[in-house]
Amino acid sequence: MDDRYWSPTVKRLTPYVPGEQPRIPDLIKLNTNEHPHGPSPRVLAAIQAELDERLRLYPDPEATALRHELAQRHGVEIDQVFVGNGSDEVLAFAFQALLGHASSIWFPDITYSFYPVYCTLYGLPHETVPLTDDFRLPIPAFLPRGERTAGGIIFANPNAPTGIALELDEVERIVAGNPQCVVLVDEAYVDFGAQSAIPLVKRYSNLLVVQTFSKSRALAGLRVGYAIGQAPLIEALRRVKDSFNSYPLDRLAQVGALASLQDEAHFEAMRLDVIATRASLARGLEALGFEVLPSQANFVFARHRERSGAELARSLRERKVLVRRFDQPRIADFLRITVGTREQCARLLEVLVEILGG
Repeated sequence: MDDRYWSPTVKRLTPYVPGEQPRIPDLIKLNTNEHPHGPSPRVLAAIQAELDERLRLYPDPEATALRHELAQRHGVEIDQVFVGNGSDEVLAFAFQALLGHASSIWFPDITYSFYPVYCTLYGLPHETVPLTDDFRLPIPAFLPRGERTAGGIIFANPNAPTGIALELDEVERIVAGNPQCVVLVDEAYVDFGAQSAIPLVKRYSNLLVVQTFSKSRALAGLRVGYAIGQAPLIEALRRVKDSFNSYPLDRLAQVGALASLQDEAHFEAMRLDVIATRASLARGLEALGFEVLPSQANFVFARHRERSGAELARSLRERKVLVRRFDQPRIADFLRITVGTREQCARLLEVLVEILGG
């Protein structure tokens, strides 16, 4: 490949690799943590109603109606809410606006793999903190010690890809112990059983919480994410946004996300269905000899006690069942399995019985 026109930054990049989106007939797709059920019917109706001549007009650059609804839902002021194209864009803005200091950014060694990508892209120093032997976040290691202090801290809660979550008092210990920097809590999966840190925002000026509509609200196709923090943090994000793309959310994304927030009954029913199916899937995997980490996300992270992760992932794919595997130290034998429908999870277990019995 002729890369002579590439910048040094581009040459250094190892881009994030998203979950595979293959076009295979009758595929059971459990690799990208998409919701197994559709969004609220109100979302589809709202988007349909917006499909008229107004598409020639730019959307509201401030997403005012959506931000107001989010503020009401979370008990904060509208100037404490920021929205963007999926939580990935919100995270990218945060790395530029709030985490880019001389001292290193700290995050776990096993976590969302976009974090080191952003650090490389923006030329930010960073340091990984190893998870414990049972894949939990070591709270003391995220606290300053002597001259060792962070320029920023980010972690997913629940963590990805492990699914393990911190309790709220543990999150607060990290936030309170690092007043010198922003602590960003990435809550993409929080609705599936963990405690949100948003109630702590009123007390801590250094806390930013990021959430998404992609997972629990089944709107991955719309790309809507948001952040909640005290107003100065949100203003920093807004400055980056308006220096990059003043119209981040299109009209359809704004009305669809707003309609989703207005159908709490659908959200709650689908959320509880995923939680119940996750528990059933975990029991089924354990019965087949898997170690399953305690997940509070819409996926499970599991490894078989006798068979390699690479072998199992390959055998599942041959039988049209797709799961995610990360070829990196400590977790190469784990499979990250999205909680699908009850029927999809039952089929996964049936296929695993065939593979393990062969």
